[in-house]
Amino acid sequence: MMLVSAGFVFPVSNSKHTAKRWHHKLYVKGSLKLDQTDCNDAGEAKTVRHRDARRCECFDLYKDLIPYKEAWSWQKSVVKMRQSLVERDEDHSDTLIILQHQPVYTLGTRSLEKFLKFDIKNAPYDLYQTERGGEATYHGPGQLVMYPIVNLRCHKMDIHWYLRSLEEVVIRALFTTFSVKASRIEGLTGVWVGNKKLAAVGIRVSRWITYHGLALNVTTDLAPFQHIVPCGIHDREVGTVSEFLLGSVKKGTAENKSLMDVIHDSLLREFSEVFQLSIQHKTIADLELIE
Repeated sequence: MMLVSAGFVFPVSNSKHTAKRWHHKLYVKGSLKLDQTDCNDAGEAKTVRHRDARRCECFDLYKDLIPYKEAWSWQKSVVKMRQSLVERDEDHSDTLIILQHQPVYTLGTRSLEKFLKFDIKNAPYDLYQTERGGEATYHGPGQLVMYPIVNLRCHKMDIHWYLRSLEEVVIRALFTTFSVKASRIEGLTGVWVGNKKLAAVGIRVSRWITYHGLALNVTTDLAPFQHIVPCGIHDREVGTVSEFLLGSVKKGTAENKSLMDVIHDSLLREFSEVFQLSIQHKTIADLELIE
């Protein structure tokens, strides 16, 4: 196995690995408001009506298993492009990438080795250290991952608001589609049903452009989580959407739709509503051109 940090592959030495630490203040105090905003030349925000919703280019690969390194590279390329557009006052849309990952463990900027229950020189799956917040987590088949690359200048320049908004997308999707009452837990990020965490949230913000995002366990095999302390939380469990359903999919859901299809559609709809974005689907070829 390999350990990857900031996009580079490093052979792991016999000495104990120490995680690099970047100290960036990511919390901005503020209230949670879901008003749509648009940018002005001063980088400030103003409220706009829903019919004037900002565009969001959506690269929808939710049925595909994408290697983590590839998706990470896409995100960083889009962020770089967005920052360039902002400098030229030509940034008129946000971006959303939706996918599943091949099995992988990822660490946040300040992750600690004590939350890994394996030797990093012999990890069960590839292990990446990233620039997102949060501790160790697992990505794999059956888990829907959303990577919003959003210019917060055009929404609300408040990272607390942004984190709560990502959680709101999942909470709404689970309730409107499945009548599952999910919630937040004070002092923790993510979305919970009872004592079980269904969705993890970990982000990075660079010059007010977001990347990384959220991961929702839909039909995920939870066994790989046993090799880590998920998100560094010892006293709570990880769960999946499927274990809470018990036939609760609402009437009108197409019979031939899989659970992944249904929750994908609901997440996309609620993401558009919470962030007041007009979704425009793009192809993988468009994404590869950005690189």
